[in-house]
Parts: sequence; structure tokens; C-alpha cells
Amino acid sequence: MTARKLANRRVFGVIGGLGPLAGADVLFKLIQASPAHSDAEHFDVLFEQRPFRNASPSRAATTERKLYIFDMIRDFEKRGVTSVLLPCFLSHTFIDELQENTSVQIVDMLDALRCHVARSFPSARRVGVLTSDYIRDEGLFERYFRAPEFEVLHPRQRSSADTDPVTEAVYGEAGIKSGNLGGRPVELLREACQDLIAQGADVILPGMTEIGLVLSQIAALDVPIVDSNLVYAQYASVGQSFSHNNRAFKVGVVGGVGPAATVDFMQKLVRSTPATRDQEHIKLLVEQNPQIPDRTENLLGDGQDPTVSLYATCKKLEAGEVDIIAIPCNTAHAFVERIQPYLNVPIVNMLTVSVEYLKLAFPDLREVGLLATTGTIRSGVYKKAFEARGLRQIVPSDDLQTRVMNAIYGECGVKAGFTTGECLDDIRAAVDELSGRGVEVILLGCTELPLLLPEAKIYSGDGRAVRLVDPTEILARRCVAYARGEMGVVRA
Repeated sequence: MTARKLANRRVFGVIGGLGPLAGADVLFKLIQASPAHSDAEHFDVLFEQRPFRNASPSRAATTERKLYIFDMIRDFEKRGVTSVLLPCFLSHTFIDELQENTSVQIVDMLDALRCHVARSFPSARRVGVLTSDYIRDEGLFERYFRAPEFEVLHPRQRSSADTDPVTEAVYGEAGIKSGNLGGRPVELLREACQDLIAQGADVILPGMTEIGLVLSQIAALDVPIVDSNLVYAQYASVGQSFSHNNRAFKVGVVGGVGPAATVDFMQKLVRSTPATRDQEHIKLLVEQNPQIPDRTENLLGDGQDPTVSLYATCKKLEAGEVDIIAIPCNTAHAFVERIQPYLNVPIVNMLTVSVEYLKLAFPDLREVGLLATTGTIRSGVYKKAFEARGLRQIVPSDDLQTRVMNAIYGECGVKAGFTTGECLDDIRAAVDELSGRGVEVILLGCTELPLLLPEAKIYSGDGRAVRLVDPTEILARRCVAYARGEMGVVRA
């Protein structure tokens, strides 16, 4: 067996230990089902047998089982497994919880049985089930074989005091789990089958994987009884349409560039999400890394290169299974073209989406004012994006640009936690100058600036209206659109 994840080959992981005998049976039947003509053509399979000590269906034991299985799946994922087999019907009562939190496909045993019945017994309407009282009470089979198309039948108990015969056959002191593959367990299962037939069952489905170990000993019945373990293995081996991966879309955020701007972006993303309850909001993974070297200092020629730090942060997000990456820092986008080719997850380009917004919101716009760090301006990233859409960039004069930098980086600047006083006066002076030069729309090209100028429209000192465009807000809205499937994700 190997854990290599081959490009065009699935790697199976079989979770043993939930019932050791049944897990081994599914493994054997999976290997049997492999369409191979030589040893080298068999599936790559990892079989992990860690005996699960608590087989009770109590709430506490079920929680323990969930976490046990989740840890096994995560371990499989790290070892290159692409599809997990979970040979335990009880564990399929919470398969959706597991699938939502992993990118590895969990092959659904109930889906396998439903497909098999539809294909092999198309006229079957009354489905007899041999399962535990816990699974029966959970209505697991009823979720997949829904009324009115199907009627799910369970063996009847002679009285409320009687032990469920199927549960006793598997879990009893002399049951199958104890290694007894004949005698009393088989008699109990045969009696249960006869009761299902008496109720009018068209087909019988074992709903406990241990039953597959003794099917050959159950005498011929008047209706077919399915080998659930074999059906499950065959379903996995041919790669039929497993249950869709319901893992929620996840947005990765390169945080700390700067810290307050990161929080502002998160607030705007939450505010832009049309949710009525917590569960409708978007998953976020934030790597808050304020130790990333200053982008502006590097672009001005006297600071450490932040490329590796930005790339390393993105790779951490990538390892966290994010679907897109947002970097709420305009200046950092001067480095995006360097790192994007080496990432497997697209960075949502803040500059590109902001310029797209300008053209949609202001179709007659020809000139746009830019308030940004000197590093962003000198890098030319916005100038290039503007010109690609037929826009001319207008920036403050040198004296006013010095005041913009002071508003951002000064001792009383926004990065130092100030939003009023000197920093606000400096940035308002830059707005007044651009307005005096005829600029009607200004893009706030530093993510700290919306903290100083949160309004969508302000008036310059001479009373002229100026529209302010916030790239942080636009980036947040675009991430929401991607997460909700309203737009297709494209690379930066």
C-alpha cells in the first residue's frame, strides 16, 4: 500500500476500528472490486485500524466517535487520500457534519445502497432493513429511501420488553462483534428477515456492516438480501457520483498589513453578506501577520523585501484550504504578480476589482484622483490598471503627498491609531487640492484611509462634492459574490 497521491488515480482510505471485522471485510471487497489485471493496477489503499473503544450509541459516545473519525480523515488527507470509506452505518448518521469540514470525499454507503436498489431492483417499493434500534430511531434509511416512493420496514419486536433481534445478533454477548459467525446470531437474523418478508418487503438491506460477514449462512430467502459491504466497495471502486462535497466556501485573508485595515475589511465583509443567522455567513481564515516587512519602505528602495513573507502567509492560507485569498492592502498588490504564479489559490486583485467598479459606477469618468502611499504611486500598479480602462490618474502634489504619508505613517497617523486631528487635517487637505484640480472621484488607495474618510461623499473646502471610492468595501463585496457563487473566481 502507498500514500502517494497520483495525478490521475484515486487513493482510498478505509477507516477500520469502528467494527474491526466489518472494516476488514469492506477492505477485502474493495480490493476484489478493483478493475485490475495485475498487482500494480490495484487501487492505492490505506487501511487504518485503531480500535474504537466506545461502541455505545449514547450522545457522549457519539461525540467521541465523531471526533475519532474526523481525526482519522484529517490524517488520511495529509497522506494523500482522495476518497474515504466509512464502513459503519451509525457513523453515516452524521456524515454531513464530517463532509462539511473536510475536502476529502467521504463515500456515502446509503447513496451506494440507494443506487444499487434503483438499478438492480427497479420495481422494489418496500425496503426491509436489518439495523440497530439506534439507527432505526435516527431514521437513517428513511432519509435516503423517502416516502411515498419507498416504504422502509423494520423487524417487529414481540413485545416492548424484548431485545431488538438485530442488535442482539451483532452486539450481544455471543454476537457477531464477539467473533461468533454462526449459531444464535444467524438464527436471529434469519428470524428478522422472515418477519420483513411477512410485512411484504421486496428487498432486504443489512444496515449493520457486521451482517455482511454471515450472509452466506442465512438460508435462501423468498426475497433478495443485499451484501451492503460489497455494494459499498463496488460503488467506491467505479467512482460513481458520490455525494457532493458540501464544504463551505472559505475566504483566506492576509492580515496585519495593517492590523486595523484587516479588521475593517472583515467588518465590511460581514456587513456585505446577506445573512439572517450565523450559519449563513462566510467562513474566514485570517493569518494576522504584522511582521510582514513594510511594503512602502521596500518600494521606495530602503526597506526589506516583503515578497517571501507575503508568499509564506498565502501558503499558510492555502494549506488551510481556502478558496480565494484577499489582501486588504493596496501597496501589497505591487507584489501580487510575483507570487500568484506559485500559488494554487487565486488572489482577488483589489486594484483590478476597484477599477472595474469605477467604470461601472461612473461610466463617463475620465480622470480619477488617487490617495495612496508613495510606494503604491511609484510602483505604478494603479496607474497601469487605470490606463487599461481608459482612465487618467491624478495624484497630489509632492507637498500634499508628504502630508498623505504623514496621515498614514506619522506619529499621529492612522497606523498609530489616530483618526482625528492632524492626520484627518492632512488627508482633507489632499482632498481639497485634488478637488481644486477638477477631480470629482477619488479612490482611497490605502486601506487605512477609509478609517479617516468613511463617507461615500464629502465636500471640499470650497464646497465641491467629491465621491470617495473605498477599495476595501469593493474587495469585501467581490469576495462575498465569489463565496455565494454569484461570480466565477478568476486569477489575479
